[in-house]
Amino acid sequence: MSSETATASCFCGACKYEFALSSVQTVFVCSCKDCRKVSASMFATNFILKDSDMHWLSGEEKLTRWGQSATIDSHNTMTNSFCSICGTLLNRQSSGFPGLSLPRVGTVDDIKLHDEVLKPKVEQYTPSRVAWFHGVGGVPTSEGMFPFGTLGVAGDTPTGDDK
Repeated sequence: MSSETATASCFCGACKYEFALSSVQTVFVCSCKDCRKVSASMFATNFILKDSDMHWLSGEEKLTRWGQSATIDSHNTMTNSFCSICGTLLNRQSSGFPGLSLPRVGTVDDIKLHDEVLKPKVEQYTPSRVAWFHGVGGVPTSEGMFPFGTLGVAGDTPTGDDK
């Protein structure tokens, strides 16, 4: 790994990929019900990469993929990629935005990047956030899916999450 790249991995370390920091299109916090449920938390912090910018170093064959559209606002299928050994959710992909992945910031190995390069730039589904979380602060917000195209992201709203 160089200063221009980062790695991300699951909890047990079986699944690991590398990406160029310059390939991160944006970083966002999502409080939709779908992200809350799939992350087992009150919100998810994701970043957007082109699939071609994710370079698997190990364990891609150990991923279990599961998708559904029932709880997705756009009714696109959202596919979740989990480590089949430890269960870590590494990333999500929407059928409505082929070629894009939504990795979880918490899987990035260098925690310093969480405060620097991977600091949220957008917050979406703000009406769904819990009362004790007052938001990221100082970033654009949206009551539903954020129009990521306004930030120059490939595709318009690559999340497909629900309200």
